[in-house]
Amino acid sequence: MTTHGTTITIIGGGLGGLTAAIACAEKGASVVLHEAHGKLGGRGRATSPAPYVAHDGAHVFYADRPHYRWLAKRGLLKGLGWPSPVAFSRVRFRVDGRLRPVPPATVLRAQSHGWLKAPVDEDFHSWAANRWDERTARRLASMISVVTYDADTGRLSAAFVWELVQRVYGPRVPAVRWVKGGWQTVLDRMARRAAELGVRIETGSRVNTLPESGPVIVATQLSSASQLLGDGDLSWTSGHAALLDIGVRADRRDRPLVFDLDEGAFNESYTMQDDSIAPRGESLYQLQIPVREGERRSDAQVRLRAFADQVLPGWSERVTFERTAVAKGRTGALDLPGQTWRDRPAIDRGNGVYLVGDMVAAPGMRGEISINSAVTAADLATAAASRPRTAHGTR
Repeated sequence: MTTHGTTITIIGGGLGGLTAAIACAEKGASVVLHEAHGKLGGRGRATSPAPYVAHDGAHVFYADRPHYRWLAKRGLLKGLGWPSPVAFSRVRFRVDGRLRPVPPATVLRAQSHGWLKAPVDEDFHSWAANRWDERTARRLASMISVVTYDADTGRLSAAFVWELVQRVYGPRVPAVRWVKGGWQTVLDRMARRAAELGVRIETGSRVNTLPESGPVIVATQLSSASQLLGDGDLSWTSGHAALLDIGVRADRRDRPLVFDLDEGAFNESYTMQDDSIAPRGESLYQLQIPVREGERRSDAQVRLRAFADQVLPGWSERVTFERTAVAKGRTGALDLPGQTWRDRPAIDRGNGVYLVGDMVAAPGMRGEISINSAVTAADLATAAASRPRTAHGTR
C-alpha cells in the first residue's frame, strides 16, 4: 500500500489504540501513537506493583469471536492459564443470601432456551418476566451484572442482555480464556509488536488538538474524545460498579468463583488460573458490585465487603493486600431498548477522523468492542492514507 508520505496519527495507547497501530502498520502505513500517560495500556494496565498484579477492569478473553482470532493470529495470547477442576467444583451462586452449587431450577431452565430470540425494543425484565416470572427475570439480570457492571440490567434491551446471558451461561461451554500475567502481558506484547512494525510510540504525550493533516484515529474514552472532537453528543450508556481487590493467605473455605443472583456482585480468584500474580501461599481476588442509582460509593463498598465476608470467611484477618476502586462510564457499552451496537457513536467521524473504543459502533462486549472498532478504523484510515491528501479532511 502506498500512503503518499501520509502519517496516521493514533491518540490513545490502550487496547484499541495498540490494535489500530498494529493493524495500520501491517498494511504498510506510517504510524505515530500518542499516549498521555507515561505507560501504555489504558484500563488494561496492571494497577499494582508486583508481587500483586490487579487490574481496573476485565481480564479475561472469550475465544469465540473475531477479536480473539485477530489477537491469537499474531501470537499475542500465548501462555493461557486454566483453573483446576477443583476450582470449578467450588463455584457458587448466591441466592436469597445463601451460597449454593447451582442456580435455581427456574434459572437453569431459562438459560437452556438458547433458541429464543429476544426483542430489541423491549426491556429485558419485562420480556423475561412475561416469559418466565418476575423472580427469574431479576435473577437472570443479576447474574449477568458480572458483564454489565450495572445495578439495573433489567432495564436494558432484551436482545442485548439475552445474548450476554447465552454467551456466558448458555448450554455451550463458555469460551473463557485467561492469559498468565493478565491483560498487562498482552498489552506489553502488543507494544513490542507495534514497535517492531515501525510504529513511533510517544508516551507522556497529551494531544489537545487534532493534527492538521493525515488520518487520525481517536482511541480514548468517549468523554475525552468528546472534548478533542468538540462533539458534545459523544456519549453512551455504561456501567457503574465498586471494586475490591484483596490478597489473602489461602484458606480452604474461600470460594474462588461466586456469581450473585441477589445484588449482581461477583467474586473471582485471579490466582486460581495464574499463581504468578501473588506471593506463594496467597490468593488474589477481585470482587465487584454494581452501584445503585443515587447510592454513595462508600455504601456500595459496605455491601461489597459484606459479600466478601460471606465468600471469603475471615478475610480481614488474613489480608495482605487491599485496593478499592470505582468503575464508572468505562465498563463497555450497554444498549437500552430500541438500540443495538449499530446505534452507538460511529467509527467514521468524517474528514479522515475515526473513533475507537468500547462504546462505539462495533459488535462485542467490553474490550472486544475496542478491538473490533480498531480493526475497522485501521482499514478506513489506511484506505484514506493511500489517497493523496493536501490538508486534514481534504483530498
